[in-house]
Amino acid sequence: MQDTLAKLEQLNRPRLLIRAAKAGATEYARDQDLRRHISHHSLPQYSEALSYLYELENTVDQQRRNGSAAYSIVKHVDLLIAMLGEAQLLRATQSL
Repeated sequence: MQDTLAKLEQLNRPRLLIRAAKAGATEYARDQDLRRHISHHSLPQYSEALSYLYELENTVDQQRRNGSAAYSIVKHVDLLIAMLGEAQLLRATQSL
């Protein structure tokens, strides 16, 4: 779990993307927002979901860095929102 959170802390993304994601994360609804990225019948544990989202976001970030026409800033921010939301939920369960 700590490795997943540590990877999130070390993300080096443009400040505007992070600010947009932080603003969106305040309204994060796991059942609705996570299902856009994970199509399983039951949602995974927080750390598992965060690892999966990290890999998806890394792919999208590579598209951004390469100037790919397939890059979607909306998808990128949405993934970052989900990552921040899952991290917040994971931290909350650890403090219990």
